[in-house]
Amino acid sequence: MIEQQGRQSDHAFEARRRRVGAGGFLVGLIAALGFFAFFPGMPHVIDWGAIVVALVVGVVVRWGARAWTERTRRK
Repeated sequence: MIEQQGRQSDHAFEARRRRVGAGGFLVGLIAALGFFAFFPGMPHVIDWGAIVVALVVGVVVRWGARAWTERTRRK
């Protein structure tokens, strides 16, 4: 019984961790693309460099969100 509850808890945590990671990636991606699209003085063109940078920002934010989720689990 206790093992089953532990497994359910682990599955729930993994599901939450995946949701937080996906949400973090999307927020980072959209924020970076928004920066390149609307920052004053920029050419207001999304080129391949901006897309690559936005993807990298999304991955970094995802990594940070997953690390934060893992840290909050330990407390």
